[in-house]
Amino acid sequence: MPPLEEKDLRIEIPAGVNARKFDAESHGFMKAVDFIIEEKNRIIFVEFKDPDNPESEPKDKEKFADKFITGEKDSDLYYKYRDSFLYEWASGRIDDSKKHIYCVLVSLESLDAPLLMARSDVLKKKLPVGIPQNTSWKKTIADGCVVFNIKSWNKSFPQYQVSRISASTPIRPTP
Repeated sequence: MPPLEEKDLRIEIPAGVNARKFDAESHGFMKAVDFIIEEKNRIIFVEFKDPDNPESEPKDKEKFADKFITGEKDSDLYYKYRDSFLYEWASGRIDDSKKHIYCVLVSLESLDAPLLMARSDVLKKKLPVGIPQNTSWKKTIADGCVVFNIKSWNKSFPQYQVSRISASTPIRPTP
């Protein structure tokens, strides 16, 4: 399968894996994650945020970083997942036998492991992950949620490597 791209980031998809660019479709008033990857036992909803994009202005990168770290971006992130999950559920494409995982990749190299874990924990509570106590829910909205930078993503998902498109060296034909 050809790689999927979002702005200056590319994710490699191995042959035989069902993956698609989700935010390319029209979802009306609903927000959408960038990609959906369906594996045998899980569906991975993927959102890319690329403030380290070489075309980004330094002030925009700093502004995004501040808003992300302080939680001002949280509502945008959890609504993207909730709306995408609901859209897929209403379309009959949610398989209840599979785990539903939300992965957010933020291309800030400055994000360290404790900060990634802290942002993951906040999003898990807001989605919510699992079945909340004191509810009559029988099903989960999300079974997991993790925030990554590119390095931690590539370590956790070696089968779905992410790279920067602008850093790719074009292959030139031999004369």
